[in-house]
Amino acid sequence: MSQQEQLNNFLNNIAEDLNGFIGASVVDLDTGMSLASISRSHDFDLDIAAAYNSEMVKAKFKTMNALGLEGGLEDMLLTVQNQLHLIRMLDNNLFVYVAVSSEHCNLALLRAAVKANVRRHQLA
Repeated sequence: MSQQEQLNNFLNNIAEDLNGFIGASVVDLDTGMSLASISRSHDFDLDIAAAYNSEMVKAKFKTMNALGLEGGLEDMLLTVQNQLHLIRMLDNNLFVYVAVSSEHCNLALLRAAVKANVRRHQLA
C-alpha cells in the first residue's frame, strides 16, 4: 500500500468513527500543505486550515522552547462555538487535524478516535 493510500485510509477511518465529522487532513508542518484530506462539508477549506494550523503549531513550539518546557507536543485543541478542532502530532514534521461538530461529538470521543486510528495505522 502506498503512503497516500495509507493516509487516505487513516482519514476515512477517523471520519467513520466520529459522529459530527466535518473534515480532517494530514499536514506537513514545514510547508503547511495537506498530504491527504477528507471533508464532509463543501465550504470547509482544509488547505487553508492546514496552512494556518501549521503556523499555530510552529508558534506553540516556539512558546514551549521559550518556556524551557521538556517533552514533546502531543495535541492541541481549539473550540469554536459549535465545533471542536484537534491537532495531533504524528511526528516532528507531520500532524493530523480533525474538525467535528460539538453537538454530535465530545472531546473524549474525538481524542480517543484519533489516538486509536494513529495506533491502528502505525503513524506515530
